[in-house]
Amino acid sequence: MSKIVEIRWHGRGGQGAKTAALLLADAAFNTGMYVQGFPEYGPERMGAPITAYNRISDERINIHSNIYTPNYVVVVDDTLLDSIDVTAGLDEGGAIIINTSKSADEIKPKLKGYGGKVFTIDARAISMETLGRYFPNTPMLGAVVKVSGFMPVEDFVSDMEGSFKHKFASKPQVIEGNMAALKRSVTEVVEL
Repeated sequence: MSKIVEIRWHGRGGQGAKTAALLLADAAFNTGMYVQGFPEYGPERMGAPITAYNRISDERINIHSNIYTPNYVVVVDDTLLDSIDVTAGLDEGGAIIINTSKSADEIKPKLKGYGGKVFTIDARAISMETLGRYFPNTPMLGAVVKVSGFMPVEDFVSDMEGSFKHKFASKPQVIEGNMAALKRSVTEVVEL
């Protein structure tokens, strides 16, 4: 990687977009990359729209601001497509990754004419089937690593397993569910 990869996350409070951005930064850092992972705070309440960001590079990052022209946009909640222009500034050479079960005909009109690649993943179904609850951030993490290609999926999955083992040491069933969600997400993310 010779340039900075910039990712903007759109979600709602409580869906884990901020946590996902921080976990992605940790995983990239653990492979020797320079990283930034940070949220933009507004009204901090459950269900309110939030934005989080990642910068990832193999060289030192000297930029310290929000991301206005991301390479990738991750939409954790597809209802945000109706109220926020998630494609604002999005590089048409990059991609948008949306958590949805909707068809291309339902999604594309909400993207303000964006002409780049569009990927979808049903993070709700994956998380419900692997974790038994709706936690979309884990499947979205796997999807963004797969689509962006900034690091090998195998390295990411291995790093996340170590992270989950540390974080959930007393809850092995949570580790298994999160790992299953990650592994499914990298195979189930599809381009529209």
